[in-house]
Amino acid sequence: MLQQKQVKSVLNKHKQRDSWFLTDYSVNAYEGCSCNCLYCYIRGSKYGENMEAGIMVKSNVLEILEKQLHTKAKKGQYGFVTVGSATDAYMHHEEKLKFTEGILKLLLKYHFPVFISTKSKLILRDVDLLREIDKTAILPGDLNKSLNRGVILSVSVSTMEEKITNMLEPGAVTPETRLQVLQQLKKEGFLTGVNAIPILPCISDSETELEKIILATKKHEADYILVGGLTLFGEGIADSKTLYFNFLKRYDPSLVQEYEKLYGGNYFPSKQYLLELKLKSEKICAKYKIRTSILDKHVGTN
Repeated sequence: MLQQKQVKSVLNKHKQRDSWFLTDYSVNAYEGCSCNCLYCYIRGSKYGENMEAGIMVKSNVLEILEKQLHTKAKKGQYGFVTVGSATDAYMHHEEKLKFTEGILKLLLKYHFPVFISTKSKLILRDVDLLREIDKTAILPGDLNKSLNRGVILSVSVSTMEEKITNMLEPGAVTPETRLQVLQQLKKEGFLTGVNAIPILPCISDSETELEKIILATKKHEADYILVGGLTLFGEGIADSKTLYFNFLKRYDPSLVQEYEKLYGGNYFPSKQYLLELKLKSEKICAKYKIRTSILDKHVGTN
């Protein structure tokens, strides 16, 4: 049975704008997520090993959000709001509960721009609502000329291999389906992109595997792709590092030693690894003329 809780605040203000996603705020109607991704950075928290079983809904989210948005709008404190930063805004409970839909209606009412990244087809339900936000949102002054869009929509893809995603992301739709959704959103006129985050070391970080993701991104007409490394938190039985290493033992035990070398006692790979990942992906993106950030100009001429 879905758990419920009452909250005092739901609109979270970042200390500074997210340099990747251009967001100043985030809002989550749910705690936990039915996508159940083993590597999720939320794991290691109170949500537990099975994030699907531990899902909680913030039953007064719309009431509290409206109060907060009213205050921010009155002060002119506009900025992009990530809808679903710690959970997928369109996990399967949303189809019935429609809290994300309610959040979008409030963001439209108060003219806040929106960023969403999802692994679900359900986002297509809200195309008309998102289109109105895209037209009417008030952007922070410094983004007016450089962006001039009220909605940024993306899907997350860590590998194109379904065998792997079935193990790592059991509640999400396939990577190909996500990209088809993205292409449909692009045809609806939205600014779209792929979050290739996290790329999986020794699995999807080779030039060959990166090219599969980037080429698929290009073929599905996305405007940009963001490539980032895998962060693994915690040492407990329900934490992402433990769960991911258990996945490695099932998928390819020989990789465990490689990961131990790469991560050591850290939650993230070395700076040198991340730099090499960045350079490899930028090289391939240049080949296919797709930009590597939301605001950057296209590499080359389309």
